[in-house]
Amino acid sequence: MPKPNSRRGDLTREQIVSAALACLDRSGLDDFSLREVARELGVFPTALYWHVPGGRNVLLAEIAARVLEGVTPPCDPQVAWDDWLLDLFLRYRAAVRAHPNAAPLLGARLVSNTGVQIEMVEGILWALDRAGYAGAAIVDAYNAVVAGMVGFVTLELARAPDEDAAAWQAMQRDRVASVAAGSHAALARHAEMLTRDAFILRWEDGRTRPMDRSYRAFAAYLIAGLKDGCPVPAKRRSSRSPAAGKASARGKAAAARAPSRR
Repeated sequence: MPKPNSRRGDLTREQIVSAALACLDRSGLDDFSLREVARELGVFPTALYWHVPGGRNVLLAEIAARVLEGVTPPCDPQVAWDDWLLDLFLRYRAAVRAHPNAAPLLGARLVSNTGVQIEMVEGILWALDRAGYAGAAIVDAYNAVVAGMVGFVTLELARAPDEDAAAWQAMQRDRVASVAAGSHAALARHAEMLTRDAFILRWEDGRTRPMDRSYRAFAAYLIAGLKDGCPVPAKRRSSRSPAAGKASARGKAAAARAPSRR
């Protein structure tokens, strides 16, 4: 390994963020440290503080922003608001699946508003405004969109235990298989369908067994709920244009490329 140097002038913030994301991809959030990033770049940790004065927390916010680059679709008035939201949901999940170790980071950072893209906030509000939401209702609808989108993907990509993984999976399978029909009739009736693809009951995480079908269903249910829950008359909601139809077709095509068995 090359001897570290302390020449801060040789570094750029862009290089540091790229190296930090590579470290996160490799080691995960729990083991992420500035010392590891410095080793990745071949410098002493003190060299990083010149470009990232806030240290680890600021760098994690930069990583979150990097992962979400390009996620927010353009606010095109020719695209229907519901097609825009579907596009956002698909883009967000694709971006996080490319860096699954960032899922818990994004969940925390979007809650604490560090590292969040203002463009995403503006885009969601733009879509909901076009749907007819206003006042307190737009706050509730916005929270539903963010919590649903971020929460689903964070849960999907939550890591299964690494230690004694085979034993843990066997325990989970046995736990579901032993459910008594007398005391848990609904669970016993649907257990075969639920065991590998349902939150809480599954024994594989979304990195090895993606929940594509369920995510598409979630997006459809949430958008349908937003349509039904809008407090203004339907005539004020934006209608679909030919361009919007094309955008919807693109979103459906993107979703259809995922395996349909889940």
